[in-house]
Amino acid sequence: MPFSTRTGPPIHYEVQGQGPAMVLIHANPFDRRLWLYQAARYSAFYTVINVDLRAYGHSDKTFTPFTLGDLKDDVRGVMACEGVEKAIFMGVSVGSGVSMLMGLDHPEACEAVVLVGGSSDGPRDVESIVARVRQESLGEDLMGFMRSYVGPGFAESRTGALLLNQFIDRVEHQSAATIGQVFRARGNWDMTDRLASLSVPTLVVNGEFDQSLERGRRTVAMVPGAQHAMLPGTGHACVIEDPEGFDAAVVPFLRDLGLWRGP
Repeated sequence: MPFSTRTGPPIHYEVQGQGPAMVLIHANPFDRRLWLYQAARYSAFYTVINVDLRAYGHSDKTFTPFTLGDLKDDVRGVMACEGVEKAIFMGVSVGSGVSMLMGLDHPEACEAVVLVGGSSDGPRDVESIVARVRQESLGEDLMGFMRSYVGPGFAESRTGALLLNQFIDRVEHQSAATIGQVFRARGNWDMTDRLASLSVPTLVVNGEFDQSLERGRRTVAMVPGAQHAMLPGTGHACVIEDPEGFDAAVVPFLRDLGLWRGP
């Protein structure tokens, strides 16, 4: 079980496959398993590095405040551990923010970025969001967030219920305080005024019912050459709701850039 300690707290990640590097960064309040379909699919052609952000999975439960920049540096630490200098980055929600910041701060390390959600800023009511995360009802609270991040009917379906429940299977090992810090890290970082300088090839993906849809469209309008895809019937967590639809958006984008390694 590999960990990076380059930035201090142990950051867990998984590596699958061989080939050019692809880094996957999950959303809050999920973990690396949000990308289970994509890790399986793309690891046939790439070295897929799937990261657990602080507070999630097997990574450290950090109680001191941290920023989106710290989360980005955690990912850079993982890359350093694996000897990766350049990668395709794909992130959802806060993972999208980390990927966007990577493209802005370290364009030389980015082949392309796929931003699911695509918001350049975080929620403005972050403290009200943090207040909803309580240790005594953590599983229920996290499930409430996840249900709001998927399209109508997904959470009630047999597949949806199975997938979402996996993210609270170890809730007794999670920390409400640390999860709150992840929400704050995203809510306190605004990259809107830097979007025009994002020079990395960019694809923004939103679900039809994604609460970030309008902000994703704003990002596309402000990033030179950015492309947009919307997945019908899905929400903020569209990568796990409609992996085939996500694939249909991502593969042509990578192929046009000469980055697709599959058939």
